[in-house]
Amino acid sequence: MSSSVPKVRLAGGLEICRVLNGMWQVSGAHGTVNKTKAVEAMQAYVDAGLTTFDMADIYGPAEEIYGLFNNQLKSSGSPAPALQGLTKFVPRPGPMDRRVVEKALQRSMSRMQVDALDCVQFHWWDYKDKRYLDALGHLSDLQKEGVIRELSLTNFDTQRLDEITQKGICISSNQVQYSLIDQRPAARMEQFCVANNIKLLTYGTLAGGLLSERYSGKAEPSSRAELDTASLSKYKNMIDSWGGWTLFQDLLVALETVAKRHGCSMASIATRYVLDRPAVGGVIVGCRFGVAGAGQHIGDSLRSCSPELQLTAEDHAAIEGVTRRSTDLMALIGDCGDEYRR
Repeated sequence: MSSSVPKVRLAGGLEICRVLNGMWQVSGAHGTVNKTKAVEAMQAYVDAGLTTFDMADIYGPAEEIYGLFNNQLKSSGSPAPALQGLTKFVPRPGPMDRRVVEKALQRSMSRMQVDALDCVQFHWWDYKDKRYLDALGHLSDLQKEGVIRELSLTNFDTQRLDEITQKGICISSNQVQYSLIDQRPAARMEQFCVANNIKLLTYGTLAGGLLSERYSGKAEPSSRAELDTASLSKYKNMIDSWGGWTLFQDLLVALETVAKRHGCSMASIATRYVLDRPAVGGVIVGCRFGVAGAGQHIGDSLRSCSPELQLTAEDHAAIEGVTRRSTDLMALIGDCGDEYRR
């Protein structure tokens, strides 16, 4: 049963789902992953119309898992829906001549079993090392040659986005953290992206699962056993910076009120809130392919992007009454991605 998941068109013409299947969860930081089971688990998402997958060259076997699934779909004999595979090029800073860039892309294509890459999202760790501009120059040339369809960024700030755009490099999207907790993109990034036809692809929108019924009314988790995935510990730290567990509980109460009003989950409301923001093209929802319970969030994802779910002024007032009381993360951390460069 395929539902009509809304799509968005990127600058180079690629159409992607507004809810993307995130594959960071197979990187190893969330527990051991069985590749065969992971490939099997992807089918339910595609059957539901969620055909866009987000991965990276540094996410363990993510590209290989995608390649195995993609190949299986094509060789099944029945008409298969087209998949969109967005990957990332995350090099260690060093010389960025064309050979280095080409080799990295060839490796991704080989793992993903594709002849060209739908979208390459480039990340760079150190702005002081200006060789990111060399890499982007080569990526832009390779895009013109048809090796890449969309050239995008991951965790770049507004200043660097402006600098890159001024050099005449056409950027399709920037992948950044954006949630009810982390609203830094609203400070500067959104406005720039709207003006330059750049879409935001957002992660952390559900705070690794913390923005859900499971944590409503619960005592603050503190031990490693309670925060047992890389996502949970990462986003719990973000909550601590944002305002702490008591304020977070107030946010969950507000979310629960809104969710009940619409007859859906808190996760659907949290996702919809970000999907409605200017410049946001899509929200990346982490999928624990190959782990027990994978696929249980498909219904929430479909509901969050359904045209029937429309947040009202009353909904916004309930949520923003809490978020207004939080710490200004832009002032505390800096612009999008700055947490990776401190």
